[in-house]
Amino acid sequence: MSNQNVTPPNLPVPPVEYNVAYMNQLLKVLQLYFTQVSNNGPLQGSTLNLSSINQITNKQDIVLPTQTSLSTLRTGDIYYDTSAGNVLKIKT
Repeated sequence: MSNQNVTPPNLPVPPVEYNVAYMNQLLKVLQLYFTQVSNNGPLQGSTLNLSSINQITNKQDIVLPTQTSLSTLRTGDIYYDTSAGNVLKIKT
């Protein structure tokens, strides 16, 4: 997962002719940006699709594990708790 909360850098203004110092500065800025983008970080989004079309019944099914799978889930995993009013929970 990449860190989506990274602001693109301002690139240095290029000189009229080739300049080694400018190229080094540009490459350092780009290297830093790509490193930040590729680092793991919090996932942020505006939508979350938790269903899928069941190919057999042609109905939408929730594809999350339920509380019966709690022992196999990792800390931070989301599960669908059907015993508590059908709510989403996060394993802590």
